[in-house]
Amino acid sequence: MSDTLLPISILSLYVSGLALAIATAIGVPVGARLALRPVPGQRFIVLLIYTGMGLPPVVVGLFVYLLLSRSGPLGGLGWLFTPAAMVAAQVVIALPLVTGLTLAAVGRVDPALRAQVHALGATSAQVMWAVLREARSGVGVAIAAAFGGIISEVGAVMLVGGNIEGSTRVLTTSIVLETRKGDFDLALALGAVLVGLTFFSNFLLLGLQGRGNR
Repeated sequence: MSDTLLPISILSLYVSGLALAIATAIGVPVGARLALRPVPGQRFIVLLIYTGMGLPPVVVGLFVYLLLSRSGPLGGLGWLFTPAAMVAAQVVIALPLVTGLTLAAVGRVDPALRAQVHALGATSAQVMWAVLREARSGVGVAIAAAFGGIISEVGAVMLVGGNIEGSTRVLTTSIVLETRKGDFDLALALGAVLVGLTFFSNFLLLGLQGRGNR
């Protein structure tokens, strides 16, 4: 059983971890920017972000599948049924969560902080950094929510990854497969690993937040 659990767990962490890193690198600054300096069409943009937060993962999987299929605009990349396609699908799922929750967290920061930092001669980037530090708990929640959402989803990764043994099989798709086969012991073991990984990741995140608050 360990021969099955280890590679599947490593692939799950790789796919979801890379997707989370990409979504965080894009979503945190975009969310902060929208909160600090509204742009034309702000209400519509926020509406799109909040709509994206509630998109069913299987719909995202279908959208990415069509993009990456041979007849799709990105078919030339050859990503379909590879971990790259799974990462792409999970980025689409995680990005609205990170962006929307960061926007909400930054929006709750006292505007007086911005004025104070501006008065000290800070640049726009320095103001954003100061506000993000103040909103770090909310940003941490955004990242944790995004990670929980992507590592536990099954529809999108199964559509674009194909659940290929030794290539694109992750924890969630393995649980579905083993349950259908009637191997409930392995399915439960995979489920326990999935819950454990999620718990440990959130534990590390809370630890980092605790250090930042000191």
